[in-house]
Amino acid sequence: MRKTLLALAALALGTAVQAEEIGCVTTAWKLIGANHRVCVEAFDDPKVPGVACHISQAKKGGISGSLGLAEDPSQFSIACRQVGPIALPAKLPKDEVVFSEDTSILFKETRVVRFWDEKRKTLVYTAISRKLIEGAPANSISTVPVMPWGGR
Repeated sequence: MRKTLLALAALALGTAVQAEEIGCVTTAWKLIGANHRVCVEAFDDPKVPGVACHISQAKKGGISGSLGLAEDPSQFSIACRQVGPIALPAKLPKDEVVFSEDTSILFKETRVVRFWDEKRKTLVYTAISRKLIEGAPANSISTVPVMPWGGR
């Protein structure tokens, strides 16, 4: 059973990418422990070269935040843009998880799902807060129309 869970976790992690931290801004000072912050991270779409996303997320501070035990609030924003020529793979799934990050020690994550809007030739990136016990309606969306880049 444990090997099966580890294999499933490895498979799930293989589809999503790790983000690169760009920077953080303090939103509330805490006397003890880390301050509350909003951090901005960047990631490239792992299957669609030419698209990059930036996601900002609230990070809880204090003692529990410093120890990695706090549950971060479901507050985030996403912006995705064309940063080079877009090369769509031959078989792009209609929807696919492209980024996932835990926002609590257990059960909660921020996830970015890419959708392909064939009719409009547009990639749609939706950031959601996902909680296993009870869902959260927090979400943010960004679209990237697939267009020529620099005459290509």
